Amino acid sequence: MSKILDLYVIVLKAIMALLLAGMVVLVFGNVVMRYVFDSGISASDELARWFFVWMVFLGGIVGIRERRHLGVDSLVRALSPAGRRACFLLSHAMMIGASALLVQGSWLQTVINWRVAAPATGLSTGIFYSTGVVFGVSAIVILGYEVILVLLGRMTDEELIGVRETEEEH
Repeated sequence: MSKILDLYVIVLKAIMALLLAGMVVLVFGNVVMRYVFDSGISASDELARWFFVWMVFLGGIVGIRERRHLGVDSLVRALSPAGRRACFLLSHAMMIGASALLVQGSWLQTVINWRVAAPATGLSTGIFYSTGVVFGVSAIVILGYEVILVLLGRMTDEELIGVRETEEEH
């Protein structure tokens, strides 16, 4: 499962790179069109915004998998291994709960807005709201996998600390 999640993160990073490149092309192309040709691409602003939102949510998934989110680990580092395990499981349970709420709300918004056309592109605005569904489901899978690892005793005491400092990687 770990290899599948790692491959998923690689795919997400590639998609994020494409979205960023698309944003640059759309915004820069629109600027050039406006100043050089006195016209513009009306859909570029909307698409660039959608690309940005998708990139942020996909980046959140990558952050969860790579444990790159912000956190304060001073209390957890001071705890015993059993305390670390308890904090890890409690924090993951809360994150899974929040992700489930996000999935539920995003799904409702996606369904409600599926037949609503975006003003500039005419695309379904359900695509925009489905970012929360993709993020939430991915987060639940990643966090659930980590909970299973802890319950099976396959995580070291150091891995129970939910954040990694950049200095630790060098």
